[in-house]
Amino acid sequence: MASVNHFKGYDKISQSHPKTSPRRSSTTIIVSALLIFTLLTVLTLFVSMLEEPIKDNKHPADSVDSIKTICNVTRYPESCFAALSSLNASKNPDPEAFLDLSLRLAITHLSNLSSSFRSLNDLHSQPALKDCLTLFDEALTRLHDSVSATKAQFTKEKISDIQTWISAAMTDQDTCNYGLEEMGWTAGEEIKSQSRTFKESLSNSLAIVANLQKLVQKFGLTMH
Repeated sequence: MASVNHFKGYDKISQSHPKTSPRRSSTTIIVSALLIFTLLTVLTLFVSMLEEPIKDNKHPADSVDSIKTICNVTRYPESCFAALSSLNASKNPDPEAFLDLSLRLAITHLSNLSSSFRSLNDLHSQPALKDCLTLFDEALTRLHDSVSATKAQFTKEKISDIQTWISAAMTDQDTCNYGLEEMGWTAGEEIKSQSRTFKESLSNSLAIVANLQKLVQKFGLTMH
């Protein structure tokens, strides 16, 4: 009888520690996995948000360095940098694109200068002023031809043509100035400023196209 009582006591002790439900254990694992997945997702998004501004901040510095490199080959690097940095929307170092911007800027400056001449009161009484307008129109045509040439594939011949057209536009401006000096006409401050700005932009464009191949190689690119 004693042995029977002993086994009965053991049975009571075993019943006092009920087994964990398999369903409850499975649910706990799933919930834990979901929490870990959610935490990892949040951390990944947070890191991405932190890294994104860093990536964006690299581009302006790269663009500034590219413009400085290109403008350093010009006679007027400060005006070149100020002009191109205000117009540049690209973050890639592309000398051909900067040449196009420089030429378009020269066209804008010459158009403004021509408009100022056309508004002069003594335009019709001074032949030299009329000659300047004719010369400006010729220069504009040459610059537009230069811009069109940048759209085609660059070759040594094409680069030589652009150099010739820009040089001719510079000669047109010099011829205008000589004619005005001979007649003793004195330009106002606004026209002097516009003429000086146009001259610098032409000089910058000529320097860029003259060094275009070297610049393209310096950036590790190929001619388009």
